[in-house]
Formats: sequence, C-alpha cells, structure tokens
Amino acid sequence: MSKNSLSLCKSSTPSTPLFPRQQKFPPQLSIISTLSLVVIGFFSVAQKAMAHHAMGGRMPANFFEGFISGLAHPIIGLDHFAFIVAIGFLAVGLSRGALIPAGFVIASLAGTGLHLLKLNLPGNEIIIACSVIVFGILLVAQKQLNFTWLIALAAVAGLFHGYAYGESIVGAEMTPLFAYLLGFSIIQYAIALTALATGNLLTQKFTNLTVSPLRLAGFAISAIGVVFLTNSLIS
Repeated sequence: MSKNSLSLCKSSTPSTPLFPRQQKFPPQLSIISTLSLVVIGFFSVAQKAMAHHAMGGRMPANFFEGFISGLAHPIIGLDHFAFIVAIGFLAVGLSRGALIPAGFVIASLAGTGLHLLKLNLPGNEIIIACSVIVFGILLVAQKQLNFTWLIALAAVAGLFHGYAYGESIVGAEMTPLFAYLLGFSIIQYAIALTALATGNLLTQKFTNLTVSPLRLAGFAISAIGVVFLTNSLIS
C-alpha cells in the first residue's frame, strides 16, 4: 500500500477515544464554594445571638410577628438551614422522599413543645451541630440509607432542632405562638422540598461530573457543622 493511501486511511479514521473523558468539575470552584460557606458559618456563629431572634430579641406580640419570626428562624440560623437542605438532598432518588422532611418538621414541632413544657434536652446545641456533620458526611460518602433509617434519624434530629426553635417563643401568647409554629413548619418543608427537587435535577443533568454536586454540598454542610460544634464546645 502506498504512503498516500495510508495517510488517507488515517485521516478518514475517527479519532474518538475508547473511553470518553468525563466532564470535570473545576477543583478551584470546589475549594472556593467550601471556603465561602465556612466563612458564612463563622459569621453566623459570631451573630448567634441575633440569628435565633428575627424580631431582634423581642418576643413576638401578634400573629404577623409570630409568623415572620417562624419563617426567619430556620433561615437565619445557618445550622438549621444547612441541616434542612441536607435532608432534602439525602431524600433524592427515594420514592417517598417527601415524607422524610415531613417527619423532621413534625418532630421539630414536638421538640418546641418540650421546650414550652420546660423539659430539658441536654447538649442541645452540640447535638444539632453533630446532626449537621453526620448528614453532610452521608452526602459526601454518597451513602443511600433506606427510608426507615433516614426518617428515624431526621425525626431524632428534629426534636433537638425544634427544641432550639422554642427558645425564641417561650412565654409568648397563644396567637403569636401558633403563628410561629405555622411559620417555621411551612418554611422548613418548603426548603427541604426545594432541595429535593434541586437535587433530582442536578443528578439528572450532571451525570458525567467526577465530583457530584450533592457530594460537594455535603463537604460544605459538614464544614458548617464543624464550625458550630467548635463554637458550642468552647463557649
């Protein structure tokens, strides 16, 4: 065969690799995302006194104030927010995934009730921080727990998160108290369902990433938990 025919054969042969290269997640973006959330965590810890009081430390006096305070608490308390997002992400792919955050919300109502009854849950802040770390680690490990275990863990954590919510409403009248419970129940479930829908979308859209977006979120959530745990232990 002549050199010309050999070169023609080479040029006509497609150069597709045997194993297609996966789309890579930029490592710089992973580092920046994690560090940014850790910085936010430190800032949130520094503002801890305000983070759990949407009314600036003042007791809600009516339905509107109670409802706004209830909506705000799970958002401005970054440890609570990170945990709720983690619940939604861990429910991704489960047929009854929406029931897991529902179990957490119901348990958090029970936890608030324990606080209102002046029953003590020792080590509350430490356990909340540990719950954030554990759920973040589950995301990092990409360990899919079965439905029963996941809803049981969420419910236990919900008792402690709800107990912390109760601190902002102890001593309030019945109307703002009811509004507060309604507000934090709605916002928690909405955040968790949004995280669940977002997680389903991410897992379907980014199938070729070397680092799963949910795993990256797990690193950030665990880091936030470590920040709050450290603060609880040294304060």
